This record gives sequence, structure tokens and C-alpha cells, in this order.
Amino acid sequence: MKLRNIALTLVAASAMLSAKDSDAHDRIVKSATLFREIMSAPDKGMPHWVLHRAHCAVIVPGMKSGGFIVGAKYGKGIMTCRRANGGWSAPSAVRVEGGSVGFQIGLNETDAIFMVMNEDGKNKLMKSEFTIGGSAAAVAGPVGRSAKAETDALMHAKILSYSRSRGVFAGVALEGGTLRADDGENKEIYGRPIERQEIINGKVAVPAQAKGLIALLNRFSFREQ
Repeated sequence: MKLRNIALTLVAASAMLSAKDSDAHDRIVKSATLFREIMSAPDKGMPHWVLHRAHCAVIVPGMKSGGFIVGAKYGKGIMTCRRANGGWSAPSAVRVEGGSVGFQIGLNETDAIFMVMNEDGKNKLMKSEFTIGGSAAAVAGPVGRSAKAETDALMHAKILSYSRSRGVFAGVALEGGTLRADDGENKEIYGRPIERQEIINGKVAVPAQAKGLIALLNRFSFREQ
């Protein structure tokens, strides 16, 4: 029975990882669509104070997970961070990888958003590989326009995390996943090898396909200078 469970896990993970991914440009557009849909929800969206305070946003449309007993997660997305003028940087490609232990059957697809809430969390994201956990665990983010940052966990969280699955948007705690820089996709987006730090620190212009996403982030998270 154990061998059968392991075999099922491997088959599920293999199917998940070999599924055809959209290209990097299309993923940026999907990230904008995801963010627009969530912020358009009248009562179930992300509170505006989260966006006002956030230092970075990581958006992963269609993160895949699956397996039996031992699950696996895999997704590609983008991250963008605040620039000195309060606006948002051009997007940098990321991969989300990680395992989980629990009762899981079949393959699922979930949209995920991580809001990085302070400079320490941003500095961790600058590394080529960052594991969510410990003092940098992703706390379930509040949902609803009127939700307040009243709990100590929310006030001091480095990362607030959200997911949308089957149309339901909710805050979810996450620990153990790994965020990695995707240098190959950044090369595809910008036409040359480029470091994540160069992108996030505002050293490159926002590409055409990302202007809609950046405009949305600026609209919903305006900071007065």
C-alpha cells in the first residue's frame, strides 16, 4: 500500500510539473487579470490598508498542487516592489515550489497572492531563494474592505497570504514553500540576462505587457509623498 501511495504521488507530481505553462508575457497579463478581479469584489476583496502598507507583491496565477498523502506545489508568477517614489517596480519572474504533508487526492489549481509588509520581508525576497517559514511565515491575510489590522499577528506579519480556488478568495497561512528567482523567464521578458535586484530596484522600465498590472497596483495602493 505504501508503494502504491508513493507511486500515485510521483505520477501526480510528474503530471503537474509537465503541464504546459503559458509564457512569461502571458503570465504577467494573467496576474493583472487576477488582481483586477480580486480588487473588484465589493465585499470579499483585499483591504486597501494592506496595499497601502505593502512593500512588495507576489502574484502566482494558477499555482498547481496535487498528490496523495504527500502533496507537491508548483507555480510561476511575478513579484514587484515599491520604488523610492512610492510607485511599483517592473515585474520580476518567480517560481514557487514546496511540499506539504496532509490528505490530498488529485490535482488542484489555486491562484495565490503574497503581500510583503515590511522592509525585512523585502530583503529576504531579494535572495535568489527564500523559504517561507519561521519568523517569515505567511500569515492568513484579512479579507473584506472594512477588515482592520487589529491583531498583533497582522500588525507584525512579514507576509500576508491569500488564495483563490473555485471562485472563493480567502486568507491562508502558508509555511514551507520556496520562492525562487526565475532568471530564464526574466531573460524572456526583458530580452537579456538580468538580475532580480536590478528589476526590483527600479533600474529597468516597465515592459508594455506589465503596464496594466502596475497601473492597477498604483491605483489601489497610492501613497501620498
